[in-house]
Amino acid sequence: MSTKSIPLSSYQIRLLAVLALINFVNFAARQVFVPLIPLLREHLHATDAQLGSLQTWLLGVLAVGSIVFGFLADRFSRKAIIAVGILLWSVATFAGGLAASFIFFLIARAMVGLGEAAYAPAAQSMISGAFPQERRAMAQAIFAAGMLLGGAGGHVLGGVLGQRYGWQVALFVVAVAGIVPGIALFWIEEPPRGPCSELVSIGRHPRVPAFVSIIWAFVCTIFKLLRVPAFSAMICAGICITFSSVSLLTWSTDFAVSYKDFSLREASVLLAVIGLMSALFGVLTGGFVADRLHRSFASGRIIAVAAAFLLAAPFLLLAIQSEEKSTVLIGLFVAGFFMSWYHGPVTAVLHDMMPRRAHATSVGVYMFATQLFGGLGPHVVGKISDLHDLQLGLQIAVAVMVCGALLMLLVIHFIRRDGMRHPTLEAFHAEPGD
Repeated sequence: MSTKSIPLSSYQIRLLAVLALINFVNFAARQVFVPLIPLLREHLHATDAQLGSLQTWLLGVLAVGSIVFGFLADRFSRKAIIAVGILLWSVATFAGGLAASFIFFLIARAMVGLGEAAYAPAAQSMISGAFPQERRAMAQAIFAAGMLLGGAGGHVLGGVLGQRYGWQVALFVVAVAGIVPGIALFWIEEPPRGPCSELVSIGRHPRVPAFVSIIWAFVCTIFKLLRVPAFSAMICAGICITFSSVSLLTWSTDFAVSYKDFSLREASVLLAVIGLMSALFGVLTGGFVADRLHRSFASGRIIAVAAAFLLAAPFLLLAIQSEEKSTVLIGLFVAGFFMSWYHGPVTAVLHDMMPRRAHATSVGVYMFATQLFGGLGPHVVGKISDLHDLQLGLQIAVAVMVCGALLMLLVIHFIRRDGMRHPTLEAFHAEPGD
């Protein structure tokens, strides 16, 4: 592995700053509704299972959209696809503030997921295209820091504005904010991509309709990627991790209010601050540690992720079980620090496995599976809450997270056996150093 330190260019800094800022607004739009759950329960007369399904439907649409937009991002302008995503999630968030019924609000939240689906695969592909392989985990970690900051920012806005001005105002503010960083995107050039391969190209026979050629290329690409054992094992691990993470994020504020005697404002602000500090410190630490381990081990980045989730689990259980507010916050801080190691390394590993012309598609496939199946978490935990209690539901979510960490060990096994770039991907004709 290379150990040479490569300084960042002004272009790399600008690209990463703009995409991270857009990611901030992206996740603010997703997480702003979490502290609003107690208000929405009363206004929409919804059960916990229904409220949990809001995030499940958002992630389900995100999953389906990701695999399509990821495929398109490897073939067409990534900047144009990102712009479409920003417009979609901003309009959908604003529409949610106009909802008078649960069904209308559900549809609006689902469309937020469609906008997010257009963003992540294209943006992450641009970052890996602009940064050398040995710096990918750290670059993706900085990009993920925008996500974590946005999630915390949306959490605070939802709690503060929701309690003082109503839940509608919180959605309106986040929706309008989404337009601003998107403008800066037009001053950023797209990084170069590798040459088209026989699987990526959408060239066609003159007698075959264009849409048939595109669909055939899409199907062939997906099946080729799924034949990589390490990639399939990562998807299974990611499903478990997503199930747990989105469940904990969705229900954390309501759990603190209902079970730990926090006020809505207190829970919104304290959990957001704790989450922000731990996640920001953790995602940067995780990116650094993962890149360092990658210099010594081909599977070093996966080792960092698996170890971090196993370390986070006991602190999550401590926070769930404790009756002391200070212990709850300390447990969540330490757990959040380790859980946030995941974000940078996992994207770097996916891109390390794939040639450049499959970067966005591989992320799209990964997001499709993890968000579609892992996204069931909030609904399942809400259902457990209706039948038993929320505390049991969150304990089950932690157990699922541990399963995801253990599945990462299977990824390590396949990488050691087959190498980082599986032989089946030779059909992509990846260029050297890709």
